[in-house]
Amino acid sequence: MTIDDCYQLGSVVKPHGLRGFVVAFLDVDDLDTYRKMKSVYLEMPTTPGKLTEFVVERVQPQTTDRALLKLKGVDTVEAAEPLRNANLYRPLDELPKLEEDQFYFHDVIGYTVVDEQLGELGTVETFYELPQQDVLAMRYQGQEVLIPVVDELISRADEATRQLHVNLPEGLLDVYLSPGSRERDEPDEQ
Repeated sequence: MTIDDCYQLGSVVKPHGLRGFVVAFLDVDDLDTYRKMKSVYLEMPTTPGKLTEFVVERVQPQTTDRALLKLKGVDTVEAAEPLRNANLYRPLDELPKLEEDQFYFHDVIGYTVVDEQLGELGTVETFYELPQQDVLAMRYQGQEVLIPVVDELISRADEATRQLHVNLPEGLLDVYLSPGSRERDEPDEQ
């Protein structure tokens, strides 16, 4: 299994207790969906890019995004310590199914962004998960343009045509294309 075949589920935060449990941050909408997961792949901080499969013996939710994990063969705090800061992965084919109008970010990378008023704009390059909200990044006329990922702006993803349909507010693109405010604020040289 390679990282390209997987999605990142979360990460190990730290060991918990003396019996090999770890506290894991899980970047999921519904942690209960993962209560019965049988295995997980770890990318250790010491071996980036290499995944190691672990059988999951127990998932015990603690908060909406944290759970205690018990992995087979990790039975002491000393065995759990090397797992600190490891990334957790699951196979892409085991992603939970979404509603028809929903999409996973990784699914639409490379899609053409099509605005209802302006037509084709650019290509989805990446997504940034910011504290306030997630944003989509696309290249438009040589500039990176960030579009908030909210229902009011992103209408739907069309898998057949590889298009992401949006309804951008008037003036959003102008913000990225107008000269920087720093240039306007600099005093004229004498």
